[in-house]
Amino acid sequence: MESFVVKPKSKTEFLLLAELFKKMKIENKVLSDEEQEDIGLLKLMKKANRSEKVSREKVFAKLS
Repeated sequence: MESFVVKPKSKTEFLLLAELFKKMKIENKVLSDEEQEDIGLLKLMKKANRSEKVSREKVFAKLS
């Protein structure tokens, strides 16, 4: 089944949606800021070019 991701604009809107989901018996999950960042990072990782190989030396040079 597909899902929706909804980001309310205010605390009032958040509480209204939470109450609506509860009344309609719609399963929902609140994501923390960290979980939202993880999803964004996952999306970027999926778009990354994996066909190009980079040497270990180049990676460590960039990190220095």
